[in-house]
Amino acid sequence: MTDILTTASVSTIQLPPAERFDFWLDLVARESVPARIASTHAADFAASARVVDLGVVKLAAWTYPSLELHRTSSMIGSTDPELYQLALPLSGSGAMRQGRQEAALRPDGFALVDTIRPHASTHRPGHPAAGPLRTVTALVPHAALPLPAVRVRDLLAAHLPADRGMGLLLAQFLRQVVEHPEQYATDDAKRLDIVALDLIAGTLAARLGTDSVLPAEVRDGGLRARVEAFVTRHLADPTLRPESIAAAHHVSVRTLHRLFEGTGTTVAALVRSQRLERCLRDLTDPRLCRLTVQEIGRRWAFHDPAHFNRAFRLAYGLSPGEHRERARTPD
Repeated sequence: MTDILTTASVSTIQLPPAERFDFWLDLVARESVPARIASTHAADFAASARVVDLGVVKLAAWTYPSLELHRTSSMIGSTDPELYQLALPLSGSGAMRQGRQEAALRPDGFALVDTIRPHASTHRPGHPAAGPLRTVTALVPHAALPLPAVRVRDLLAAHLPADRGMGLLLAQFLRQVVEHPEQYATDDAKRLDIVALDLIAGTLAARLGTDSVLPAEVRDGGLRARVEAFVTRHLADPTLRPESIAAAHHVSVRTLHRLFEGTGTTVAALVRSQRLERCLRDLTDPRLCRLTVQEIGRRWAFHDPAHFNRAFRLAYGLSPGEHRERARTPD
């Protein structure tokens, strides 16, 4: 992979303490939305941010000591972009308010706000000795979300579970992309953008109980993401086949196959390629050097050594044993 996903990372640590907070205010206004921000740590504001712009959805990971934010009506102009901001605190606690709604900010849930409406939030550590606060956010244009605005309004400043169902899958996806952008190529951005939109729409629709209003391609995208996550979690299970995957998701095998039409792969190929990737990794892991090639194959459900050798050679051009030996031999 030559070109990794484009990111922007900044930190206040390199600045003199007296300049850190003002720098942070400018950063938030540029990468999120302008707001009035206060902090009990303003005199020495040690903070950092990483922004991953996928094209439509903009993701960010923020680290800071404490925060109190107010976006007032006077800060909102008629030309401001119409955006929703989805926030997932990874530590600490607080609250987010918009209109008459208030949601607790805690690591088991998202909070959603409409950036062209006034809102406020507070976020503090759980105790004085706690480390810095961390939050992951996603900015999504109103027009990109295939849900009626009047229905989305019901979810503003409401607690959206991130520890189960679609919310859990969305939380895992957002954290994976924004915390490990180096694992993706620039060409992956468009695909990641689509997946992010599908998962966000699916999470909100599930909370509203209105999955049926989503366009078919969005419902399919959300289901495909759930299938892919399920496959990753169950790769070592020898019964992982299209039939068992379809049953676990309460769809027919035909529907499951249709989900992957046009993606360049099939369900069976997805399972096989991910298992082979795990074998490829394990064969060169020094911690697993005592395991034989066949034992590593069995770890990932390749119980027939001949089949494992053929599949591995077809994928990588050499046998599992040759791959391990090459990794052990210095250039």
